[in-house]
Formats: sequence, structure tokens, C-alpha cells
Amino acid sequence: MFNKCNGKGLSNTLQALALKESKSFAVSIFKGQIATAQVFPFPSVLSEEQEQFLRELVGPVNKFFEEVNDAAKNDALEKVEDHTMEGLKEMGAFGLQVPADLNGLGLSNTQYARLVEIVGGYDLGVGITLGAHQSIGFKGILLFGNPAQKEKYLPKLATGEHIAAFCLTEPASGSDAASIKTTAVQSPCGQYFTLNGSKIWISNGGLAEIFTVFAKTPMKDPKTGEMKDKITAFVVERSFGGVTSGPPEKKMGIKASNTAEVYFDNVRVPADCVLGEVGGGFKVAMNILNNGRFGMAAALSGTMKSSIAKAVDHAANRTQFGSKIHNYGVIQEKMARMTMLQYVTESMAYMISGNMDSGATEFQIEAAISKIFASEAAWNVTDECIQVMGGMGFMKDAGVERIMRDLRIFRIFEGTNDILRLFVALNGFQSAGNQLKGLQKALKNPLGNAGLLAGEITKRLNKQFHFSDEQFVLKRVADCAIDLYAMVVVLSRASRSLSQGHASAQYEKMLCETWCMEVRSSSQPDESRDSL
Repeated sequence: MFNKCNGKGLSNTLQALALKESKSFAVSIFKGQIATAQVFPFPSVLSEEQEQFLRELVGPVNKFFEEVNDAAKNDALEKVEDHTMEGLKEMGAFGLQVPADLNGLGLSNTQYARLVEIVGGYDLGVGITLGAHQSIGFKGILLFGNPAQKEKYLPKLATGEHIAAFCLTEPASGSDAASIKTTAVQSPCGQYFTLNGSKIWISNGGLAEIFTVFAKTPMKDPKTGEMKDKITAFVVERSFGGVTSGPPEKKMGIKASNTAEVYFDNVRVPADCVLGEVGGGFKVAMNILNNGRFGMAAALSGTMKSSIAKAVDHAANRTQFGSKIHNYGVIQEKMARMTMLQYVTESMAYMISGNMDSGATEFQIEAAISKIFASEAAWNVTDECIQVMGGMGFMKDAGVERIMRDLRIFRIFEGTNDILRLFVALNGFQSAGNQLKGLQKALKNPLGNAGLLAGEITKRLNKQFHFSDEQFVLKRVADCAIDLYAMVVVLSRASRSLSQGHASAQYEKMLCETWCMEVRSSSQPDESRDSL
């Protein structure tokens, strides 16, 4: 038995560990815990003033996309029409989350999600142009920029006078961001870096004046004294000289958005253009991507609404075998499943944006889940829309084939869904492993056997899941986490609607129950197969 002193020390250590417990639902389920702080109740984070401001924006944005923007023409021209770009700038669409004192609209994440959802329902090409600019292009300046950098760059970026781009991907570096070849070597005087390299498939690459660029910088290891390459993030201006871009890429979809290669040839970048810390670029890149992913779910929620509306309109007016086709069970089932997927996606987008607005700092797994789920759900919904519409859906004039072409990239960029599934699983296991290590330390002296057990579990976890070649297992784990999170967000949202007596409450309850039953049945083992 351990003495009172040891018992008190153990108690204090366990209390300290408890205080460090993650509030992230996704992280906690990997530890066998249920942390409800972020998921119940469903977040309602907008003040009355914010609600009013949002209402004032929604009408004009809808009107602009209905009367000014021509998605089919943008697609045919392979660029956003000039008058559309000017109109977007006048509305403040290029600076939605930039503070008002720096020429932006100062929107919260929830307000931003609502407007992005509208854009996604009309034109994903325009959505990518806007998103590449602010969701990732200058997001690093918002998140990591010092006051001088913010004051210098954000006002012109917010008005759209300058367009921004995010430069990470290279010919030999896609999902493996750590393998980039672009270099930035600091001058002996320390006042500037010389940047050399190239980036590919850069959204807004041919339009941008301001680039967030990631490059390897040689740094001395303080422990060993050896020189090692570390990734650093830089704000690079085209006006520095040596920055050029290739012609617009020919693409399957999102043709209206500009995608181009960007080249850096002995670009002299002032040292005060380092974003964050020298050598801290990987953290900058991951934070930018994590912060932007919820916007993708919001946009694709809007895309799904648009596809569902097209399918409903067709089904309500198309007569076959003497009856409108919406009366047939197969069509009704398709509509129900399409609506359910849209509801889950929208619930995720507003759950995560609400958490962020409430000050959450841990949402990277949830954000990755929302991107995976939304991109796959939107593809399924639009595919079913074409099926409901039959031959009409396959025709160019209906506009659905453009939506489907635009959607295909979403399972690839900003982290392929395959890699993000590994990200979800490995991040979860890492969190669980860290907790086990902490418990091992706490229990080591008073309860040696328990400490040994914790150590063995941690060792097995590291051995089994540290390597990316365990992808079959990791994918299954990630899919379980995705399903669980999807169930929780709709349970939370439907519960709020019921408790507040919303007009849609019973409808939402039905969507929620159906989704949860579907997930549960799909996760059950096949008994006939097991018995073979």
C-alpha cells in the first residue's frame, strides 16, 4: 500500500491531468470518454446585433448571385467575369472576417459560414476564388501576423484591391507537406531571405499580389549544433520582383477560379515578412488549413441545397406512368437521403463554427471530419440529383453537370480525404497515447504494476499505429469517428430545435433518428458472413 503522502501526490497529479482533459468531443472518444462541452447544447453564439447584421447581408448576397453572377458563363469563360469581381469587391466579399477597422466586415465564423453557404449554392468557382483568397490566402496574416503586418496588408486585401494566394503544394510535395523543395536562405546581415522554388496548382496563383509561401530554411539545432532544414512561412509580394506565374490551368471543374503555377526566382524577401517564427511554418500551415476547413462544409451544404431544389422541382413536375414522379417510393427515398446528408453537413459546419466563436482551440479533428463528410455527401447528393432528373440532369443546360465537375476537386484539395482519414485516426491515437503516458507517470511509484500496464498499452499503440502503412485499420477507425461525430451533431441540433419549439423540430427529429439508425445498422457486423 502507498502512504498518505504518496496518495495525496497521486490525487494531485490525477487532478492536474483532469484539468488538461480535452474539451474536443472527437479527441475524447479516442480516450474512451464523452466530453460534451463542445457538442451539447448546440451552439447559439450570435448576439442580437450579429443576427441583425447577418440578416442585412443575406438578402443582397442572394440577389447578387441571382441577378448579377452567371455561373454558366463564368464556367464557359474559365474566369469570373470582371463586373462580377467588381460587384463582389463592392459588397465587401473579399474581407468577410477582416476587422472593420482594417476595411473588412469583421464577421464571426458563424456569420462567415452562413454567407459561404449561400455562395456554395450558386457558384463554386466564385466560392473558390473568394475562399482561396481569405480562407487560406491571407488567413495566416489574420492568425499569425504581427500588428505591423496586419496594418500593412489587410486593408487592401479586404477590399479586393489585392488578391491573396496560399502557396504550399509543389510538384513533389502534395499531402506530404514536409517534403517541400522551395528554399529561403537568410542573408549574412539577417535582413532578408532569398527565396527560390516553384509551387503548383495554386488557386488565384495568376491573380494574386500577395502570397503566403512556405519554404525550407536552414537552421542550427540548438542541442546538436547541426544545420537542419525547417519550414518557414513568408508573406511575399509580387512587387518584390522575381515572382511570376504560369498560364491558367485547364481543369475538369471550378473552371471559373484561376489555378496556376507560381515561380520564385531569387526573390528578396525582407525578414519582417516572416509569418510567425522562423522554422515554425509547419504549424502556421496546419493552423491555416484547420481554420479554413469548416468553410468548405458550409459551402457544400449550400451546394447540396441547390441540387436538392433542382431535383424536387423536376420530381414535382415530371409525369411518368400517369403520376408525378415524386409520388414514387424510390424517388421519395432518394429525396429523403439527400435531405438527410445535407442536414448532417450543415449541422457539422455550424457546430464547428459555433465552437470556434465560443473560443475553442481544439477542433482540428472535427474540422477534418467535416471536410471529409461534406465533400463525399455533396458528391452523392448531386449524383442522385442527376439520377432523379434522368436525361435532363445529364444535359448541360440543367447546370447539374457543372456542379458535379466542380465538386470533384473537394475530395482532393486542402488535404485529400484519404490522408485526412489518417490524420483523424492518428491524431486521436496520439491524444490517447499521451494520456496513457501521463497516467503511467502518475501511477509509476505507488502502483508499479499499473504503471507497467499503462506503459505497455502506450508502447503497443505506438507500435501499431505510428506508421502510415497501417492504413486499413486507420481508415476503419476514422470512419467510426466520423459516424459518431455526425450522430452527435444532429442529436444536438435536433434536441435544441425540440427544446425551443422550432417549427421544424419534428422534421429535424425524423432526420436525426433516421441518420442514427442508418449509421447503427451499417456498423453492425454481417452475422451471415461471420458464421461462414
